[in-house]
Amino acid sequence: MFDLPYWSDLDIRHCIDVMHVEKKVCDSVIDMLLNIQGKTKDDLNTRQDLVEMGIRDQLHPRSDGKKIYLPPACHTLSKNEKISFCQCLYRVKVPQGYSSNIKSLVQFKDLKLIGLKSHDCHVLMQQLLVLAIRDILSNKVRHPITRLCFFFNVICSKVINHIKLDELRNEAIIILCQLEMYFPPPFFNIMVHLILHLVREIKCCGPIYLQWMYSVEQYMKILKGYTKNLHRPKTSIIERYIAEETIEFCLEYIEKAKLVGVPQSRHDKKVGGMGSRGLHVITSSLEELQQSHLYILNNINEVLPYIVCDKALVKESNPNMTKNKVLKEHNKTFLNWFKDIIFVAIMLLKR
Repeated sequence: MFDLPYWSDLDIRHCIDVMHVEKKVCDSVIDMLLNIQGKTKDDLNTRQDLVEMGIRDQLHPRSDGKKIYLPPACHTLSKNEKISFCQCLYRVKVPQGYSSNIKSLVQFKDLKLIGLKSHDCHVLMQQLLVLAIRDILSNKVRHPITRLCFFFNVICSKVINHIKLDELRNEAIIILCQLEMYFPPPFFNIMVHLILHLVREIKCCGPIYLQWMYSVEQYMKILKGYTKNLHRPKTSIIERYIAEETIEFCLEYIEKAKLVGVPQSRHDKKVGGMGSRGLHVITSSLEELQQSHLYILNNINEVLPYIVCDKALVKESNPNMTKNKVLKEHNKTFLNWFKDIIFVAIMLLKR
């Protein structure tokens, strides 16, 4: 690449994909905290590297002649803390369509998270990881991880203040320096290092959501769904794509037809009825209208004495009624009673 004549003049030679960076960083943090065998960066080889480097004497492996013992680090979680971490994520409830079912990703048998997709890691780093580690880690370890989550949250937002980009880059440097104080050296691979370059990408290319791979990955899933003949997948994708375009073109001239590939909304509009441009005219029922009037009157201070008076009259005429029945009867009769009072008051004023 560097032999190309224009390569040295490019401002952005490699466009960093934040989606994959965020996923790899999230996987590394979770594997480190839960100490997942084969994935964690804090293993025997790492501790032996600390011995060769002559740092962190308290973490050097110890041997009694039969077994090798690895002293717990400040980021090492006990079994109860791992259970608390998993239970926090297991009990999370999010709105429909916000993310996948986090409950299905938690495995209590081995105390780990399985099947994490890119968007799952995105939700964990943006929102859930901060909650899960809130009560199980010391402040010196929890604060850098929390700042890392907030950093990803800020750079992934749709509106970014360009004046604060230099502060964000300094924040990334401080976060990595704080993590280096407690996390082992193998944790800082190339994916973690790329965090330092994300702010420069924003300066040159604009907001992150215009560049990351979520839209591409989602469309690749659609194209994979077109594959019905596994012997010739490319031909199958082309035929189904052309057929879908043809059907959508024809549907534009057919009334009351549903578009292909466009799912129906699972939520109502802001107001009931079919969505269209302009004003939505809705005819409310008499019961809904009376409920709205009663709600407004109950929240006006000038009407409160009349409400108390009407409840007293209802209780006086029906002394054996309970409070709930008195309230129901008051709600039924208060509007008509209040209208009569207002009408009488207006007639007296006219005289």
